[in-house]
Amino acid sequence: MKPTPHRVIATYGLFCVIAIATNLGTQGAFNWLLADQGVGEQIRLLLVLAGGTMAGLVIKYALDKRYIFKDRSRDLNSHAKKFSMYTAMGLVTTAIFWITEAMVFLIVPTTTGLMVGGGIGLCVGYVVKYHLDRRFVFEVAA
Repeated sequence: MKPTPHRVIATYGLFCVIAIATNLGTQGAFNWLLADQGVGEQIRLLLVLAGGTMAGLVIKYALDKRYIFKDRSRDLNSHAKKFSMYTAMGLVTTAIFWITEAMVFLIVPTTTGLMVGGGIGLCVGYVVKYHLDRRFVFEVAA
């Protein structure tokens, strides 16, 4: 049974929320673990951001691969190629997110402007990411 477009959108949206929660939860855990370890603030920030980003990326890739794109490949070469492309598509969409957030903030230089711009940027970025992943990562027939 082929899933309906509404079900795919809802599932993809849920996976976005799971990835964001995983990212932020991992950041919090890393921040707590590194708090009194004598790690400089800049290094700690880098480790916190990298840890959260990787955790969110890995969980989103695994969920998208299996449940959104129904990709059942299991070999290491296939995973390496697809994960690399998935990450590259994420860099493109992160740029969309940051640029949108910054543009809205420049127009409305308030916390609300920042949050609205971020929300718009994330929504646009995730829509673009789905289409890029569908076309270039998982090669789903149209």
